[in-house]
Amino acid sequence: MSKEIKVPAVGESISEVTVGQWFKKDGDQVEMDEVLCELESDKATFELPAEAAGTLRIKAQEGDTLEIGAVICVIEESTSGVSSERPSSNAPAEASSSSASPKATGEVKEMVVPTVGESITEVTLANWLKADGDFVELDEIIAEVDSDKATFELPAEATGILRHVAQEGETLEIGGLICKIEVMEGKPAAASSEAPSSTPASTSAPSKESYASGHASPAASKILAEKGINPEEVKGSGKDGRITKEDAQAAQKQAPVAPKQENKEEPVAQSAVRVAGSRDEKREKMSSLRRTVSRRLVAVKNETAMLTTFNEVNMKPIMDLRSKYKDLFKEKHGVGLGFMSFFTKAVCVALQEWPAVNAKIDGNEIVYHDYCDISIAVSAPKGLVVPVIRNAEGMSFDQIEKEVVRLATKARDNKLSIEEMTGGTFTITNGGVFGSMMSTPIINAPQSAILGMHNIVQRPMAVNGEVKILPMMYVALSYDHRIIDGRESVSFLVRVKQLLEEPERLLFGV
Repeated sequence: MSKEIKVPAVGESISEVTVGQWFKKDGDQVEMDEVLCELESDKATFELPAEAAGTLRIKAQEGDTLEIGAVICVIEESTSGVSSERPSSNAPAEASSSSASPKATGEVKEMVVPTVGESITEVTLANWLKADGDFVELDEIIAEVDSDKATFELPAEATGILRHVAQEGETLEIGGLICKIEVMEGKPAAASSEAPSSTPASTSAPSKESYASGHASPAASKILAEKGINPEEVKGSGKDGRITKEDAQAAQKQAPVAPKQENKEEPVAQSAVRVAGSRDEKREKMSSLRRTVSRRLVAVKNETAMLTTFNEVNMKPIMDLRSKYKDLFKEKHGVGLGFMSFFTKAVCVALQEWPAVNAKIDGNEIVYHDYCDISIAVSAPKGLVVPVIRNAEGMSFDQIEKEVVRLATKARDNKLSIEEMTGGTFTITNGGVFGSMMSTPIINAPQSAILGMHNIVQRPMAVNGEVKILPMMYVALSYDHRIIDGRESVSFLVRVKQLLEEPERLLFGV
C-alpha cells in the first residue's frame, strides 16, 4: 500500500513552494512523523513530516517548485519491498565473490535535465560531485545544478559507471542530456569484495555519510565555493551533521586565514589588483524568496494608490523614561525596554481611533478589523520577513518586548512557522537600525498602511521661542489612498506622534 505525501496548505495567498533539501534519500526507511525535507515558501521555511512509516520514494527533487496539493513523495507502507531487497543484496554478493567485480548489464541509463520548476527553461551545471568513470550508486548525489530560482542536487538514476556528457559551467535546456550511467549489477558485492582496494572502498563507505554528515546544502555550497572554503573544514549544525547556509556564513571569517598561512603573497596580489582599478563583475542567482518578494513589491506599486506622509517625533521623553526605568524593567521582566514597545502601543491606540488604517480591501468590500495584529519587519539571512504580533492592543510593554525578541530570534534562525508569518493588519518597519534617515516604505499587501521608523538624530529645534538640541526621528506612513483619505492618514500619524512625545498618555489612555 502506498501513501502519497502532498504539499500541504501552508498559509493564505501561498500557492507554491520550493523543495529546499531532503533529509532522507530515495529508498530510505522512514518512520511516522519523521522529518523528510524542508519546503520553502516566499514567507518561511518549514519541515515536511512523514505521514506513514515505510519506504520513501521521492517524486520532487531539491529546487523543484510545486503547487499546493502536488505530490512530493510516496511512502510504500508494505514491508514486502524491503524484505525482497535484502536477499537480493546477498545473492549478488555470493555470485560476485568469485568474479570480484560488479557485473555489467549492457544497459546505459541516459540522465536528462529534469523539470525543476514553473517557467524555467534552462539550467547551468554548477559542478560535478563525481568524476567521469566513477562507480555511483542509485540516488547518490553526482552533481549540482543552478536554475534562476534555486540550486539543487542531481541524484544518480541507476547504479553503475558514470560517464559525463555535459561539462561544468555548461547551460542545458530542460530535457537535455547531462550524463550517462553504464548500469551494473551487484553493487553490494562491489563494495564488499573490493574493500581491500582503494577506489570503491573510499567512495562507497563515505558516500552514505557524506549525504548528510559533512555535506553542504546547495545554498551553503555556493557560499563556501565563493569563499574558497573546503566543506571538510566546516562543522555542520544541521540534521545528521549537514552543513547549513548559516554554517557557511559563519565560516566566512575563517576563509582568509587558510590562504594567508599557505601563501601570504596571493591575497596581497589580489588586493593590489582591486586597488589598481579592476573592473571585475560578479553575478549571483536570485533566491526563490527574493524573486517572489520582488514580484509582490512591484505588484503593490502597480495595484495600489500608494502615498506617503511624513512627520517628526521628539524622542527625548521616551529616552528619558527608558533611562530611568530600563534597569528595573529588565530586572523584573527579564527583557530590555526598547523603542518597539512604545511604537507598537502608540500604533494600536491610533489604529482603534482611525479604523480605516487598520482595514483592507477584499474585492469590492472593505474589511475592518477590531483587533491589531502588528507585523514587524525583520532582516533575516534569507531576506526580509514579517512575523506578526497577535492582538497587540491587549498586550503590556513587557509582553510586546518578549514577543519581539522571540519572533526576531526565530526569524534570524530561519525557524519561523507559517502561522507566525501569515495575517497582520498593520506593519512597522525600522530602517533606523541601518542608519536610514528618511524613506517611503512599501505597503505589505493586503494591508493598507505601513509605518516606517528611522534613525534618531540630534537636531536644533525651536521650542517655545528657544533653540534646543533634541533627539529627533522622522516617521513615515505609506498608505493606500483607495481606502485611506488624506485626513485619516495625517491624523493617524499626528496621533502616533502625540502618544510618543507624551508617553504618559499610553498609561492613562488619553
